[in-house]
Amino acid sequence: MCGRFSLTATPEDVRDFLGLLELEGFPPRFNIAPTQPILVVVAGDRQEPGSNLPDRKAVLVRWGLMPSWVKDPKEFPLLINARSETAIDKASFRAAMRHHRVLVPASGFYEWHRPAKESGERSQAYWIRPRHGRIIAFAGLMENWSSADGSEVDTGAILTVGSNKTIGRIHGRMPVVIKPEDFERWLDCKSGEPRHVADLMAPVEEDFFEAIPVSDLVNKVANTGPEVQAPVGESLAVAKPEKNSPGTGQMSLF
Repeated sequence: MCGRFSLTATPEDVRDFLGLLELEGFPPRFNIAPTQPILVVVAGDRQEPGSNLPDRKAVLVRWGLMPSWVKDPKEFPLLINARSETAIDKASFRAAMRHHRVLVPASGFYEWHRPAKESGERSQAYWIRPRHGRIIAFAGLMENWSSADGSEVDTGAILTVGSNKTIGRIHGRMPVVIKPEDFERWLDCKSGEPRHVADLMAPVEEDFFEAIPVSDLVNKVANTGPEVQAPVGESLAVAKPEKNSPGTGQMSLF
């Protein structure tokens, strides 16, 4: 799963990476947690005259998807993640997969390795970031939820997939990463059906991420500074491919 992530890149870098015409400034965020507002990018309605950029815009959503058909949010679980293997058919995500696919810009995410109790080992948090050091885009879903009194809120979730072998040493799931060359196809909900983007929902290459052990400061939502990413040990080694196996690819935010 993905229960915490970070976005510390500058607004200018996020704008350029995602091909946005404009993006309001925002501060670096080192420990983004569920129910907080997160930045997502959606396909726009039209191309700007004279622009070579794709028609995309950034919006804020609450992290925790709420399907439009939910009557009482207090009786519905907080959906911060959606399993990519079942999202196309699951009632909670079916409409969003068809009509509201989004990109979630991030600098990386956190995951916890939780050993079996009988092992006597402590839980260990990891800061998992791209080795190239730049921005990444998670596959996301968005839904607009309306209450009985007419108030509306945009909500979102991050899609996950079974981890590759490297991240699998920490946790069995990881976020789906959409590469820049696939942004247009992922966001195209007018002509692209969910089955047309199913191939994008796969784990990244073994050496794409670097997993760095960090302290338990990240466990507390109140800790929002860069100290939550301070290393406390060596990075996790990249898993080597098995012999004879098929080849693997070597706005205010408050």
